[in-house]
Amino acid sequence: MARLISDLRPVYVIGIGFHRYQYATETSYVALGLQAIREALGDAAIPWEAVESSYVGTALLGMAVGRPMLRHLGALGKPLVHIENASASGSTAFRHACIEVAAGISDVALAIGVDKPPPSRIFRASTGLANLADDAIVPFTHFALLTDEYAQRHGADPDDIALVAVKNHANGAKNPNAQRQKVRSLEEVLSRPISGNVTALQCTPVGEGAAAVIIASEEGVRRLGVDAGRAIRVASSAAGSEKAGNALNPDTALSSETMSRAMREAQIAPGELDILELHDAFSVEELLYAEATGICEPGQYLSLLKDGAWNIGGRCAISPSGGLIAMGHPIGPTGVGQVGEIVRQLRGEAGDRQHTGARTGLAHMVGVGAVCYVHVLSK
Repeated sequence: MARLISDLRPVYVIGIGFHRYQYATETSYVALGLQAIREALGDAAIPWEAVESSYVGTALLGMAVGRPMLRHLGALGKPLVHIENASASGSTAFRHACIEVAAGISDVALAIGVDKPPPSRIFRASTGLANLADDAIVPFTHFALLTDEYAQRHGADPDDIALVAVKNHANGAKNPNAQRQKVRSLEEVLSRPISGNVTALQCTPVGEGAAAVIIASEEGVRRLGVDAGRAIRVASSAAGSEKAGNALNPDTALSSETMSRAMREAQIAPGELDILELHDAFSVEELLYAEATGICEPGQYLSLLKDGAWNIGGRCAISPSGGLIAMGHPIGPTGVGQVGEIVRQLRGEAGDRQHTGARTGLAHMVGVGAVCYVHVLSK
């Protein structure tokens, strides 16, 4: 019978680090990644030599980029894995680092996400098969259609969906690692339409940055003298990919199934979640994925949003980092950064973004394909 991470030995996040997500600069990816790793090592108060294995999540940089980066910390001959899984690359790196530690292969592992936009168009190999929609449907058009579909199905005002972006820009304005750090009014968010009811400030920016976390077993925590009071348990990890029959919105159907498995493994109900970090690359995605957790009934998200239920300090803080809309989406780092935000919240170290009393958080990412990764962390 297949086993879950929760069936294996407990694993904990003991260190987190970031390089701010930002618009493209001349900074090398090596410098981006090293800053995040060094910050994570400092946060855990352990030396680089204590890390036994490394997982590098990246989608835009090309082949085998981790070694030229990690050798600046010391070439110690330890295992190194490179992972590309579209927007879920960092989430995948985190999951497999957790699996290695939970299985007892290592006591301490690093998951690092790092990316920079390529100078030209992202390369995707041709399937060799004709597709009538390749030059007709672009992401913002797809999500504009989903925005209209959601509004019609639930009798919502499409402009109200933009309130998701207003909330997330306000959260990002308090986050020193966010790409967008400016409070936006509803009027500002609704300016600059790009497709249907979707506007530029309702879409994630894709820039550069890095995020790193260090995972350890209880044995590793004790041996290295890590402060156990700041170690956050990885309560569950679930992953999946799309299956036939969910033609309208496969990402939401897949997310619902994967979130359900992750919460079941963690033995929690949706109403027990204090923090949600979701793949909100477009405003409507936050509605769809939050409702997919079961945290509210379908169609109720917007009314609860207006009541402040999803604000920091509300019923559940959703995208307290600013989410992909304001924190940004440099691809490789994004899933790792979500874990870092949840760890910060559960430790009570989030400063102006702190959601009081946070004890449980869920991180969710989907990737082109579609794939989905969900992690539940607990204090």
